[in-house]
Amino acid sequence: MESFDVVVVGGGPAGAAAALAARRHGASVLVLDRSGFPRDKVCGDGVAPEALDVLAALGVDVDAVTDGYPAVPRLRLTSPSGRTVERTMHRPAVVVPRAVLDGRVLDAALAAGAQFRRHTVRRVTSGPDGVDVDGVLTAGVLVGADGAESVVRRALGIAPNRPDRLAIALRGYAPAGDPGVQVITTTEQRWPAYAWSFPIGDGRANVGYGELVSGGATRAGLLEGLHRLLPGVEPTGLRAHRLPLSTGRPRLPDGRVLLAGDAQSLINPMTGEGIFYAVLSGAFAGAAAAHGADAGRVFRTALQGRLGTHLRHSTVASWVSRWPRVMDAVFAAAHRDQRVFDDVVALGLADGRLTGRTLLGAGRRLGDPGAVSGGQARAGGDL
Repeated sequence: MESFDVVVVGGGPAGAAAALAARRHGASVLVLDRSGFPRDKVCGDGVAPEALDVLAALGVDVDAVTDGYPAVPRLRLTSPSGRTVERTMHRPAVVVPRAVLDGRVLDAALAAGAQFRRHTVRRVTSGPDGVDVDGVLTAGVLVGADGAESVVRRALGIAPNRPDRLAIALRGYAPAGDPGVQVITTTEQRWPAYAWSFPIGDGRANVGYGELVSGGATRAGLLEGLHRLLPGVEPTGLRAHRLPLSTGRPRLPDGRVLLAGDAQSLINPMTGEGIFYAVLSGAFAGAAAAHGADAGRVFRTALQGRLGTHLRHSTVASWVSRWPRVMDAVFAAAHRDQRVFDDVVALGLADGRLTGRTLLGAGRRLGDPGAVSGGQARAGGDL
């Protein structure tokens, strides 16, 4: 039976980051995935700069990863009542199709010495000295980075997210509008729900619409929401995918089996963003694997130290956002203050927090009914 220090199940960004981190600690690493690469994955394709920071720290040439896909400097947000604010982000995002991104990051892991094999994992059994994979492989530590329908998560006996902590999104590609602006449009109908349009840079945009499963989501309803919030957009390649939100994140167990990315329900409940969480949790998992039987505790401690406060704040923000009027107030505050806008972006796309100025600004807007009525504004650096 073959044996590796670390076996990673799933070759997406979380799995590739885990492989990169484990190789930096000198481990022998095998990445398993049921699919070959490059391959598509239903996603908004937006890559926050903080995700690229993590990859750069793992030795990845991020310019090569994003080559051919220009930065998108501006973000337009529309509140449930129709207030629109557009500003330049503190650091621009990049939109890279997952059919490109995943293969490039995995290639970096393979160049660092990891191995890759196509294999559909069906059974994972953890013992005192290692982890058995389908009776054909053993691992000192196994990292489950196998997505929303994680086999590894089920092997740990962890139940899937409840419907109110699970979203579903429909994504396709359509001709882009403004190539320098990412668009997120929220709506009071079937709240909480939103649509997005993220320009790729080749004349197309990644467009989609998502909402909570608990709202009775259907494909027809998702299509209706997409066309209502992005009128005139006729996307091709529409596919749906479930998103296990971080509000349903399980407590990570001790031991030799770790979960990263979507498998750990690391999806931002406000925005559906998951790539930053994926590469960060993957990097921590790969580093923790060096601790063998103590990997689970080390991994949990590292993740808590970096994301614990943020995840508590994003959970609170998700709960508060159930009142559309609060979202209107936050967007109005972001219109008035670039710093509030930056705080909102950091909370939704990286590891930001609910800051005092955001709460104070939103509180002031709630006290001014006219400030949260529908309207439109394009903002520069100062207001």
